[in-house]
Amino acid sequence: MSPADPEEGHAIHCRLDELLAERGMTLTELSERVGVSIVNLSVLKNDRARAIRFSTLTAICRALDCEVGELLVVSS
Repeated sequence: MSPADPEEGHAIHCRLDELLAERGMTLTELSERVGVSIVNLSVLKNDRARAIRFSTLTAICRALDCEVGELLVVSS
């Protein structure tokens, strides 16, 4: 299995906005809880991230009390 060609983009959608809204949490609050800059969370939130560390993903999921599959979904 090879990585997707950067020219083709990807089909992964980050549901960070929806999860934050459901939990009444701001991006600033999440940033403080997980130790990731607002800029980097914004890149993830806007589906512009090219990669994410498992440690960051773990911290976000713990802070939002969610599973990876709730945060990241494959869009059609």
